[in-house]
Amino acid sequence: MAAPLADSAWRADVKSVELYVEGGSQTLRNEQATPVLTLDGGGLLVLEFDILGTEPEHLRWTIGHCSRHWRPDSLAVQDFIMGFHEGYIDAYDPSFTTLTDYIHYRTTLPGRYTSFTHSGNYVVAVTDDSGDTLLTRRFCVSEESASLHLDLARPYDGIDLDRRQELDVSVSSQTLPLNQLYLSVEAQQNGRHDSRRWLQFSGYDGPALAYRHRQCNIFHGGNTFRYFDCSNLRTPMYNVLRVTEYGGELLALLRPDQDRSAKHFITETTLLGGYKVNVWDRNNPRTEADYVWVNFSLPVEQPFLDANIYVVGALTDWRLDSLSLMEYNPQRRAYTKRLLLKQGYYTYQLLALPSGAAADTEASTARLEGDHRETPNRYTVYLYHRSPADRADRLLAVAYR
Repeated sequence: MAAPLADSAWRADVKSVELYVEGGSQTLRNEQATPVLTLDGGGLLVLEFDILGTEPEHLRWTIGHCSRHWRPDSLAVQDFIMGFHEGYIDAYDPSFTTLTDYIHYRTTLPGRYTSFTHSGNYVVAVTDDSGDTLLTRRFCVSEESASLHLDLARPYDGIDLDRRQELDVSVSSQTLPLNQLYLSVEAQQNGRHDSRRWLQFSGYDGPALAYRHRQCNIFHGGNTFRYFDCSNLRTPMYNVLRVTEYGGELLALLRPDQDRSAKHFITETTLLGGYKVNVWDRNNPRTEADYVWVNFSLPVEQPFLDANIYVVGALTDWRLDSLSLMEYNPQRRAYTKRLLLKQGYYTYQLLALPSGAAADTEASTARLEGDHRETPNRYTVYLYHRSPADRADRLLAVAYR
């Protein structure tokens, strides 16, 4: 069985990839891990990214349909889209007055004379002249033919009431006869792919189908996201100790992170794992923001023998892999990580994953962040439908809390 498709950059020089719904707020561009269009809604997606270097490349995008598990399905192109499912990326601009040269690309999806005819999960891939894939990004097309009602409550089992949150969901529709045997309800906390889980049907609430009071409904509360701001390279800003130039590159040293698991909860407003490209003394952040090597550190006397530590957020595509993995430096007695990021405001968390854990294991916030029921997490719920008459998974609705 093919592996699920993910949000990935397949070349090291591809940076700052954003896929968002045109007209959406700047804040939600990176908080919402999977952008959602409405079937027949006429919306467009905007894809933006940078490629380091000075020479533009001939690039093209291709759209494919996936199952609810994000694996390519058997639908033919004409079954899910009317018009063109691929096209060229013609809009690009070189960086201006930056130490790191790059080309900024931008395109809208789908094309002017193209529309989606089937709901569900989609992936857009960008390839070069050789046919090699540069990046993939996931998005959804929803029918909005059903209603989802989301409630946050204390855990029904009465355990760790101050550290966990229960997400209860009810499903109803004025136009469709809903059969729970054909429905699949998936919930996600913030943009984390490792937190996605399938909810279990628990009964009826009048005419609505209820998905509540099960262990799969309970999430660890986590903590408010850590953040830093490297929008200004002349004067260090939030949680940046200093910015220096060395060998034609910019280096930013962040304040050392702390273990927050035993600290009191403090409410702060952040982007919930997202980021915003920004530069204080320039007019156009897309082409005038520079790239900075950002250095993270977590001082600990000894490395953890039972877990690996990851920097997780939109800055690492919400993934738990080599890109986000921190390494222990015995000379500094700290975990460290170095990422090349575009100037802006970034939020992230430090998550722990047991050594040798399976691919679908959920990382722990308890180890370094701490868990609190007051944490203002953002939940997304997807309602899929697949009856014997359906040739592919349909996405009936998407809701947020």
